[in-house]
Amino acid sequence: MDQHTSRAHEAPTEHGGHEGHGGHGEHGDHAAVFRDRFWLSLVLSVPVVFASHMVADMFGYHAPGWSAWMPPVLGTVVFFYGGWPFLTGAVGELRSRRPGMMTLVALAITVAFVASLLTTLGVAGLDLDFWWELALLVVIMLLGHWLEMRALGQASGALQALAELLPDEAEVVGDDGDVRSVPLAELGVGDTVLVRSGGRVPADGRVVEGSAELDESMVTGESRTVQRTAGDKVVAGTVATDSAIRVTVEAVGEDTALAGIQRLVADAQSSHSRAQALADRAAAMLFWFALVVGAITFGVWLIIDNATTAVERSVTVLVIACPHALGLAIPLVIAISTSLAARAGILVKDRLALERMRTVDAVLFDKTGTLTVGRPAVTDVAAADGTTEDEVLALAAAAERDSEHPLATAIATAATRRGEVPRAEAFHSLTGRGVAATVGGREVAVGGPALLRERGVRPPEELEGRTAEWAATGAAVLHVLRDDRVLGAIGLADEVRAESKVAVRELRDRGVRVVMITGDARNVAESVGKEVGVDEVFAEVLPADKDKSVTELQERGHTVAMVGDGVNDAPALARADVGLAIGAGTDVAIESAGVVLASDDPRGVLATRRLSVAGYRKMVQNLAWATGYNLLAVPLAAGVLAPIGFVLPPAVGAVAMSLSTVIVALNAQLLRGVDLRPEDM
Repeated sequence: MDQHTSRAHEAPTEHGGHEGHGGHGEHGDHAAVFRDRFWLSLVLSVPVVFASHMVADMFGYHAPGWSAWMPPVLGTVVFFYGGWPFLTGAVGELRSRRPGMMTLVALAITVAFVASLLTTLGVAGLDLDFWWELALLVVIMLLGHWLEMRALGQASGALQALAELLPDEAEVVGDDGDVRSVPLAELGVGDTVLVRSGGRVPADGRVVEGSAELDESMVTGESRTVQRTAGDKVVAGTVATDSAIRVTVEAVGEDTALAGIQRLVADAQSSHSRAQALADRAAAMLFWFALVVGAITFGVWLIIDNATTAVERSVTVLVIACPHALGLAIPLVIAISTSLAARAGILVKDRLALERMRTVDAVLFDKTGTLTVGRPAVTDVAAADGTTEDEVLALAAAAERDSEHPLATAIATAATRRGEVPRAEAFHSLTGRGVAATVGGREVAVGGPALLRERGVRPPEELEGRTAEWAATGAAVLHVLRDDRVLGAIGLADEVRAESKVAVRELRDRGVRVVMITGDARNVAESVGKEVGVDEVFAEVLPADKDKSVTELQERGHTVAMVGDGVNDAPALARADVGLAIGAGTDVAIESAGVVLASDDPRGVLATRRLSVAGYRKMVQNLAWATGYNLLAVPLAAGVLAPIGFVLPPAVGAVAMSLSTVIVALNAQLLRGVDLRPEDM
């Protein structure tokens, strides 16, 4: 998975990380490198700090004379071993004529090393014992990089975790019914595989036999299991928890939804956000700022004092101006937010889209497949006198059992939930009218108005009133007849997701205008819109005109997020300020969206917005702290307050610089406390 283009071999970039061409284990390997260098440098730095006369004076103890060799010897090891990544990183930046963070870090530790070495050798009478500041600076820089690489590694770990969801082998069912195990690479489209209870689905496909509760949490972020029966799609990597199913393979390898998710996570990790670009520019500006201030500081102090003081002040400026805190401010937040999002089933394809989500004040939901399930479901059942609703539904399901029509499937599903469905015989389809079968020795027919006209029957008055109400909302109405007598009626419509009502309510509570768009008739759209609770409905919209509705909202002054799942949603997803493809969606919808919600739960829009708000807040806090610290500390280190008797000691400057880096890193880690779980229904 192509993530980066190398700019310096094994050298940290201005983001504080490595750029290279490698797999998803890359950041984890780099984290281990920085971790090892950090711990060894820390161990070597302890005696350096202990033997420093400056530190001894600060804490009131006397360093023994035999320890005098520790600072120069161990400090030199720390400089070359611990500082090597920064030195090589600076070379890479200078070769590309893009001096930035690594150049300034390398400059700071090199100046400290040279000044301390000259002092130790007694050259030019300098008294600049910066060994302990050098050691502390290198250790803090390594710690910061380790934290960042570990965070990036955790985000990249989402890729590894996704890859590990697939089993090593699949059980293929042959034409003769025999089951044989084959490596996953040999699996082909059209193969039928057996997924046993507790086993993982090896490839995307469709259930052809059996029924099972599938755990899809590893792909969608939804903790509840989902029932999948014959005809339902299943996704590679999900787990059959309670029984076995047989699945016909429809996609393998790079064509699976799981592979698509991996590509999206990789794209999210390598994409460059506006906030990150701001941090890069700030770091580059700080490099030149530090050089200019350092040169001015040296010149001024050389005039008003002496060379030793001038060098000391200049070195202090360069050490304090090291912008590592600024470098950590954005990459850590992005890495952590990407990791959190992936675990919650929010796949951030474009980081700019995630950043913009916090400004969205209007969300446009496509109806079918987004706010609704996208397939018919039984919404109402009415029974004539002498018959119960359960009996009407059971008889209809028995007659429809052998039909493959979506309405038949919906009736069978609803009846099974209520109780046992009787067996039927002599099933036959009545083209254009319905179906008929023999149940318990008597004919049962199910159909619409054409069936009633053919049989010359009318439903009882109490049924006509109710079915008229159903039809007015756009529901399909089927009557159930036994021996040409109407027993009852069933209303079927595209089922509204229970989660949709929660998502709409929570968005409105946060001041976001919620709009629904659909190609359905106005009465159907208004009925669904009222049930869900949206503010506005765009009905009878042609697929080609959906993006015009987005433009209309934008012209009203709204920042619009479009939520959809189909090919006809792609133009609107691209036109919106933020496009969110919900569920597995389609390839076209996913390509047009900036954020992909792996689950079909619309409450993921709320989680995306919460993450956007929290992540941006952390970015601003870290940038403010990092830049503010440098703008304040550098002039103090230069000695602007010397006329009133205050000069920032080098030791205090080094400690302040270290604390600044740690504070930024810890503040970014607080983002892990953001709750991305769905709102309660």
